[in-house]
Amino acid sequence: MPITSSAKKAVRNSANKRIFNLRKASKMKSVIKDIKKLVAEKKGKEALALLPQAYKAIDKAEKMGGIIKKNNANRKKSRLAAAIKKLSK
Repeated sequence: MPITSSAKKAVRNSANKRIFNLRKASKMKSVIKDIKKLVAEKKGKEALALLPQAYKAIDKAEKMGGIIKKNNANRKKSRLAAAIKKLSK
């Protein structure tokens, strides 16, 4: 348990940041899951329409809060785009 006032404040701040980070991660994961589901159902146009939302969620998870690292974000975006492109062939 924190004893000093600054340690108590740090606990409060980290709890708030945790909630924020969980929201960003959850949003990112749900959009990615939706796209993968559409790709599995061979619905390329719908998946392509969701791609900008996925990019936005991934970029925010990378930039704000550092939920994922830069290369991880780039890899996720690349794999999503490749899956959709493969579907269109």
